[in-house]
Amino acid sequence: MGMKIVKYNKLSESGYLEYINDWEFSEEIIVPMAATQEDASFHELLTRWTTDETDEVYKKGFVPSTLYFLVNKKKVLGAIHFRHELNDDLLCKGGHIGYGIRPSERGNGYALKMLLLLLDIVKAKGYNNILITCDEGNIASAKTIESANGILYDKIELEGETTLRYWIHLDS
Repeated sequence: MGMKIVKYNKLSESGYLEYINDWEFSEEIIVPMAATQEDASFHELLTRWTTDETDEVYKKGFVPSTLYFLVNKKKVLGAIHFRHELNDDLLCKGGHIGYGIRPSERGNGYALKMLLLLLDIVKAKGYNNILITCDEGNIASAKTIESANGILYDKIELEGETTLRYWIHLDS
């Protein structure tokens, strides 16, 4: 299929804009939120995503993170956001990884492919245990996580919503 995962700074502006247009046309919330455009130019996004990898983000209550995209020869298929560490909020909901496949490309196994490619990257960086969460009602995401060897650790009830927390052990 020729798919690969690329860091945000390897993405073309036209590819990104086509990807975002697909989300906007669907009127769904863009996932991961880090991939949203928020009326910024592509250059401004690249600057923001570069800053997101630094300690500067602690000032805003965030943790350093890196945004990647799943691409094939023709288009951007999805985005995946890796948070380098966990704070109290991410430990409960969010975890190390958030991801989404553009609405027009769902149901093709791309989420699992993207997650597995990212896990290879973070394992090479020395991470052994990755927390990933999803809403209890998001059956597709739960199946994706479980297919990537995610082990259900527990369920947390927050503000009337149940979050499933999975650990993926990379040391095996």
